[in-house]
Amino acid sequence: MLGNSMDQTLQLAFRIAIVWAAGFLLAVAVRALLPDQGGFSLTGKSGPIFLPFSRIGFWTCTLAALTVTALVVGRSLPADIGGSSAR
Repeated sequence: MLGNSMDQTLQLAFRIAIVWAAGFLLAVAVRALLPDQGGFSLTGKSGPIFLPFSRIGFWTCTLAALTVTALVVGRSLPADIGGSSAR
């Protein structure tokens, strides 16, 4: 049972590493492809704030990597706590 648990932990760590690597590669590609001049402005108390599309794309990809990581870890927690498979 211990070997199986360690195998699952390593597999989970590998999956998370792949998701993060893909997320950052996608975020860097989005930031490189989208122009900094394109974007939209938000009006606030201190005046208009310009948000370029490239920055929005970067943070969207980073947030996606965080979300997938949270989902994978959240899916594996019941299996670790309850001792049964979540599949």
